[in-house]
Amino acid sequence: MSGPATVLKICGATEEADIDLLATHGASHVGLWHGVPGGHADLPEDRLSGLVSAAHATGRLEPVLVTFLGDPEALAGIARRTGLRWLQLHAYQPPGVVRALRAALPDAVLVKVLHLRAGGCPERPLIGAYERAGTDLFLLDTTTEDGRVGSTGQAPRARDALDLLPRLTRPFLLAGGITPDHRPGLAPVVSHPGFRGVDVDTAARDGHGRLAAPAVTALARAWRTTHSLEETR
Repeated sequence: MSGPATVLKICGATEEADIDLLATHGASHVGLWHGVPGGHADLPEDRLSGLVSAAHATGRLEPVLVTFLGDPEALAGIARRTGLRWLQLHAYQPPGVVRALRAALPDAVLVKVLHLRAGGCPERPLIGAYERAGTDLFLLDTTTEDGRVGSTGQAPRARDALDLLPRLTRPFLLAGGITPDHRPGLAPVVSHPGFRGVDVDTAARDGHGRLAAPAVTALARAWRTTHSLEETR
């Protein structure tokens, strides 16, 4: 994965109308949840497969599996059955899961989340192992103080990300309560050569929790997204 392309990944689509909205208003990737127990957008596999097909049909939106699952054989099977190319391991899966997925899916884009909490990162000692196992892209996501992960709405702090970046040799995305207004405060992180874009959920929604065109458009304008998906590989 190389190049300066900026990703705008919007998480939590649950309907084909969401796919159309994201493709039309500037998103480049859509996060589809499967194996996220209790998640507001968790999908059974048949719905996941339908939305993957809908995203591919747009010709501009890359579907991304977002999962807490840790069984590489099961994950590889899901990817093959649905046609998913991007897999995001969003919990605390060990490097061995990445290694097994890389062996099973050599052409996949494997994204591993690194959790930022209270100025630290529990995966810090494992970053090198994740890279050697075959991680293509990291996602730096802020957790709550009690350790809750995924769509927490907790904004990232530039100093926390900057503290971790010297340990990374792979590109990265930022997540965690990101809005259009956060870009200036995150400028030192955005200017890093490894920065590839942002992953957003809450700020892409209206007051009723639905994905909303004005919100997605504002994010796309602020974060300068691209539809050249191959530039992000």
